[in-house]
Amino acid sequence: MSAYRLFGAETSPYSLKVRAFLRYKGIAFEWVTRSRETETDFRALARHATVPLLVSPDRPVSQESTRMLFALESSHPEPSATPDDPALAALSLILEDYGDEWLNKCMFQQRWSNKPDRDQAGLRALVQLSGGKRPRAWKKPSVQIAERMADRLPLVGASSENAPALDASWRRFADLLNTHLKEHLFIFGGRPAFADFSLAAQMQQMLLDPTPAEWLKDRAPFVVAWCQNMDDPKAGGPFADLSALAPTLAPLFADEVGKTYLIWAKANADAARKGADKVSAELESGPFVQSTQRHAAEAFNAVDRFVSRTLKDSATLNAFLDDADCLKAFRHTKKPASADA
Repeated sequence: MSAYRLFGAETSPYSLKVRAFLRYKGIAFEWVTRSRETETDFRALARHATVPLLVSPDRPVSQESTRMLFALESSHPEPSATPDDPALAALSLILEDYGDEWLNKCMFQQRWSNKPDRDQAGLRALVQLSGGKRPRAWKKPSVQIAERMADRLPLVGASSENAPALDASWRRFADLLNTHLKEHLFIFGGRPAFADFSLAAQMQQMLLDPTPAEWLKDRAPFVVAWCQNMDDPKAGGPFADLSALAPTLAPLFADEVGKTYLIWAKANADAARKGADKVSAELESGPFVQSTQRHAAEAFNAVDRFVSRTLKDSATLNAFLDDADCLKAFRHTKKPASADA
């Protein structure tokens, strides 16, 4: 038995994110699909009801995907998924959180609010729970799964009121990312960073669902190819310089990340800090209202701390985020007096 065991599901973007990272690092691990057959083992280890769950030889059991990536990066530094340039490392973490906390809303909305997607996803989940086989009596439990997940749409912020903003958001992001990936193998050059693993995992889920999959295959072929590559990625070269990435990377931040996720993430973190139950973020499309997400607030606060520390010394990061109108989302706004050390 491998020293690493990853309990996950093909229908879980966070499971795919961690699995791809383990493969990239060349770490031997056992993939354990969560099903009725493995549920007893899972529950004996889990503190929460969700996958992924990673069992490691030298660390406590973890169920938080970003922490898993940091721990694995520390224990297995090569091949690296962290750019040497602090500015790139900070931008990678912003995009990683965008994938985990915002693009996930878009994926969830597409999967469980569109009827053909919802019906297929309900059956797919049932087959997974049944150990890969469709039960004889499958229609009723499949519909029950789909209805239960659809009921969760407002909880994750994918309510009918927010649906137009989310639908426009992921399509805009995919268009911009497609343009960027025409020029680069991965988001930051010749090898994947944390951002690639998070974003690709959400897009891989969208490629399972007929409505977003049809759009992506028609409008974003480079994103589709990158998603396929990210199932088992290999380093093809070094990270690029920000100057080489900026022409197509900057629009991702200026035209999408800064206009949706960063506004929402900052408002959500502020609401959590105040103990408010609801958060309303003023996007260009109008108010985006949902229940305050405390885990997402903690995640953004961690990104904010890393980015703010980097901003103290990085004129490059200051200029990039300022030009993209994203600097105001972070607590540290004092620009360094000189160029990056």
